[in-house]
Amino acid sequence: MKLLNRLGWLAVLGLGVWVGSALLGPEFALAQNTGPIQSGPKRPTRPSARTPDANPSTVPETPPAQELPKIETRSRLPIPEDTPVFRTDTNFVTVEISVLDNNGVFIPGIPAGNFQILEDGVPQKIVELGQSEAPMTVCLLIEFSNLYQQYWSEAWYQTLQASYGFIETLRPDDWVAVVAYDLKPEILTDFTQNKQKVYDAMQRLRIAGYSESNLFDALAEMCERMKDIEGRKSIVVISSGVDTFSKRTFKEAREAVQDAGVTVHAIGLMQALREWYDARGYLGSIQRMDFLQADNQMRTFASETGGLSFFPRFYGEFPNIFQALNYVMRNQYVALYQPSNTQRDGSFREIEVRLVDPNTNKDLRITGKKDKRIKYQIIHKEGYRAPSEVE
Repeated sequence: MKLLNRLGWLAVLGLGVWVGSALLGPEFALAQNTGPIQSGPKRPTRPSARTPDANPSTVPETPPAQELPKIETRSRLPIPEDTPVFRTDTNFVTVEISVLDNNGVFIPGIPAGNFQILEDGVPQKIVELGQSEAPMTVCLLIEFSNLYQQYWSEAWYQTLQASYGFIETLRPDDWVAVVAYDLKPEILTDFTQNKQKVYDAMQRLRIAGYSESNLFDALAEMCERMKDIEGRKSIVVISSGVDTFSKRTFKEAREAVQDAGVTVHAIGLMQALREWYDARGYLGSIQRMDFLQADNQMRTFASETGGLSFFPRFYGEFPNIFQALNYVMRNQYVALYQPSNTQRDGSFREIEVRLVDPNTNKDLRITGKKDKRIKYQIIHKEGYRAPSEVE
């Protein structure tokens, strides 16, 4: 009887510890996470959508769990050997341009004659320029690992707040894919216009599987898979920016992003939390430098592709961030020009876009109400890689 009483008390104590840990959550310890890779429960997988939904409001039945295929575009049919091949030396470069005021609002109605494009410092002749508002084709790339997103931690909550908040801004004609990454990227849903599918995919973001965060591998892989998608395409990265175990280097990831022609927008996580720990002496000099480097990496991926980067400290900043992303991704000027440099050397060509007065070639002065000058910024990709000679 005494033995049974002791076992009963042990069971009660164990239940109390379990309930306490579930309510309080694990402590956010930035100085830890140096141990071996931890494996977690395998997540259920399902095949990706191959074709657009005939009825976006209807959710198809989920097939049996199997290995989830990667995001792919339609493969091309093989070309018979006796088919003649035609070549052309005519190349055109498309530049998507966003002109925003100091509040992040898109400025419409700028005449085509005020745009000037320079490639490696040489002015180019613009063949066509217009303003467009189109549906978004966006991949939502979310960091979700045990490195920082432990269940019910502050970073876990902020990650879900940012992800769900962005999804709320989607319109019925937008295409979105959701990908989460830790040790490797996992496609939660392929490109779809069915918002219910997106919400169902987000339900899988509860318990992270691994304690690694391989940003470079995940971002480069998503850019390579989106390379052949026609039209405007973007990746919104919600991440701390920290990379722990990627096979690719930062330089290799940058090259993959530049080659794909995909615009990257970045939202950096844990800004206020990092400052709180730093002010109390919980961050060492190495960890502080790691986080600063992570922010610079996110900022570089965005700026080199003509995207925006945000590092919010408060949850109240999220609505303005999503509004700015909608302006940039939906409203753009699209310019088409034929490069004066026709060499096929595979080199990287830098692009600069200016707004000028065609009479004086000086920077264009934009005014608003009461002839008040408006400060503006021009967002575009920093360049492109020229094609190589095909033998």
